[in-house]
Amino acid sequence: MRAALLRDESGRLNVEEVSIDTPDRNEVLLQTVASGLCHSDLHFIDGTWPAAYPMLLGHEAAGVVQAIGADVQGIEVGDHVITCLSVYCGHCDRCLTGHSYICENRQATADRARDAAPRITDSEGIGVIQFTGLGSFADEMLVHQNAVVKINPDMPFDRAALIGCGVTTGVGAVFRSAEVKPASTVAVVGCGGVGISAVQGAHIAGARMVIAVDLEPKKLEWATGLGATHTVNPADGDAVAKVRELTGGGVDYSFECIGLKQTAEQAYAMIRAGGLATIVGMIPLGVNLEIPGADLFLGAKRLQGSMMGSNNFKVDMPHLCEMYMSGRLKLDEMVSRTITLDEINEGFDAMKSGEVVRSVIQF
Repeated sequence: MRAALLRDESGRLNVEEVSIDTPDRNEVLLQTVASGLCHSDLHFIDGTWPAAYPMLLGHEAAGVVQAIGADVQGIEVGDHVITCLSVYCGHCDRCLTGHSYICENRQATADRARDAAPRITDSEGIGVIQFTGLGSFADEMLVHQNAVVKINPDMPFDRAALIGCGVTTGVGAVFRSAEVKPASTVAVVGCGGVGISAVQGAHIAGARMVIAVDLEPKKLEWATGLGATHTVNPADGDAVAKVRELTGGGVDYSFECIGLKQTAEQAYAMIRAGGLATIVGMIPLGVNLEIPGADLFLGAKRLQGSMMGSNNFKVDMPHLCEMYMSGRLKLDEMVSRTITLDEINEGFDAMKSGEVVRSVIQF
């Protein structure tokens, strides 16, 4: 099959021929139909997060089941599915208490012996690392059954792919991690694919004020079309002061969807007494946040992280598909550009320049 591999620190992906294995007992082989380009992939391409080479990136995907292993249950050949990086064992304490997105024993989903041959190899027989156990920038994917969920076959693949990460992360941060209440006030810092999804989630949850914060006027325009009631551009002045002025003291909930120290600290500074700041962005390893300690307890404020929207994706993703098909969740407006695998580097260039909400590879 053809795959786009990250081979070095050049910041570019190489499209080349690789070989893929057949499914083991708990595995599913998929034909990849659509894959979104996510900022999480870009963090490894640009070196913000360390990568091992060669790596097959991509994790926001939808496709069709081609073959299944002997012990696979609830998934059949021909099913339309979404993949999710929140693969889980189903047996650890976290899984059994409803927190499978932070499974403590993900290694249990790697059933093959450590000395077994790699599942994907390049033309020289070198093993290729599947990012997050997925690797969707390729014609096919070989994944554990606990990393896929069956969806309605009427759901468009390019829209379904977005639910595989960005939408679930942003909407889930609102619905599950923060549990935003109706008539509350919300600020979303960073209006890329995840931030736009958080804006939509806050709108659907019934927030009376949804403030979108971003440096790009085009992104603020997109956010307004998808549920933001107010916008703040930090280029026009202190974003924290503007949010606090709009709300008369701060928002009930804030969401940081970029992954920077400065914006995470700003998101905390935007909340009112009793408010909750949720960090959704991938803050680089080794970076620490600084917040006023006295303000934390005197104002009874809360600061938390959100991993993949605290999802239970086997339930959440089909529900999000239903919300799209009923018109409540807007995904058509999020697909800014459809590209081919050969155009993947141009797709990431467009992401870096802020030209798109999401580019989606159509295989």
